[in-house]
Amino acid sequence: MTGPLTLADLTGTDNALAPHYSRFRVAERLLLTGHSHQAWPDVAREAQLAAYDAAAELVDDKWDRAFEQADRVRAGFRALLGDADADIALGSNTHELVVRFLSALDLRARPRLVTTDGEFHTVRRQLTRLVEAGLEVVRVPADPVGTLAERLAETVDGRTAAVLVSSVLFETARIVPGLAQVAEACRDRDAQLLVDAYHQLGVVPCDLAADGLGDAWVVGGGYKYLQLGEGSCFLRLPAHAQELRPVLTGWYAEFGALATPADPDRVAYAGGGDRFAGSTYDSTSHYRAARVLDFFAEQGLTPRLLRAVSQHQRGVLTAAFDELAVADGLITRDRETPPEAFAGFVSLTSPRAAELQAALAARGVRTDSRGEHLRLGPAPYLTDDQLVDAVAILGEVLAA
Repeated sequence: MTGPLTLADLTGTDNALAPHYSRFRVAERLLLTGHSHQAWPDVAREAQLAAYDAAAELVDDKWDRAFEQADRVRAGFRALLGDADADIALGSNTHELVVRFLSALDLRARPRLVTTDGEFHTVRRQLTRLVEAGLEVVRVPADPVGTLAERLAETVDGRTAAVLVSSVLFETARIVPGLAQVAEACRDRDAQLLVDAYHQLGVVPCDLAADGLGDAWVVGGGYKYLQLGEGSCFLRLPAHAQELRPVLTGWYAEFGALATPADPDRVAYAGGGDRFAGSTYDSTSHYRAARVLDFFAEQGLTPRLLRAVSQHQRGVLTAAFDELAVADGLITRDRETPPEAFAGFVSLTSPRAAELQAALAARGVRTDSRGEHLRLGPAPYLTDDQLVDAVAILGEVLAA
């Protein structure tokens, strides 16, 4: 069928979206990797071929067409952020964008960064290395999540250059409430706030103004819930970003000023998001991303619908898991937190999470693990029966 789809089309024993993912064979496999690498719709392959055809036809003149794709990707991220006028810098991954952001800070005058102990390795590893180089990094415990924003806000002082925090924690899927408090504390002390929204976009609706994050930098990408594949990440710049001069950028960051005679002793910057741009890149990712974003629009896969599907599927998974009646000493889940406080996956806690992941993979159930967290990530193209079957196999693994 053609869109727009409804919740009824994407739940139950049949799934109207699944036929659009024939090459990933989503109807035949138990792919609980929706929080990490969702399947790509078939149109993504067509877009990749279009990128090849453009290069073959236009050779080095392909870039005008490539930049058109990039503009479509920026527009897609603006819509997902609820910020129609946002300046967007694009990058191949979030690490390069975070590094560009850090390079714009005056870390000599304000050598203190604040973060949490629940951040993904992109931030964790880079900040640990900066500690080795002499910076001060304060890691606020992520638990209890309900007070995390308040505790982060209390930690910001006059020596703080920036706070780096996720809107959804990557190990537990917990949504971090009250980040507007952190934004206000940063604003009051002239510090920057960088929010990692990677585990939010495509599964939890976002409206930066309504969330009190109009002054925040936001980083994320399409590798996970948005089905864009590799190479399509973004950095949303607040208005005051135009005052900053990032150290680590590429020659694309000077595009708007290349025609103007340059001061050989001072680097020039383009305006808008290009101020934080890199340089020559593989444009195939943007062809694919632009087409998949169009596909989502054609099918009616709005953030609101995707949230409803996600909450339904998480409910199916948790109910099936609870029916296993497994001893908590082996594996358990958070039953104290209300369902609406979670984002897009179910996190099960076990000291043998990695072993369970490997055993599930051997039986055809794709999941992943992070430390003691076994993560089960549904996706909108899966049926309820597939989710129940996957948990049943988990029960067999546990019994073994």
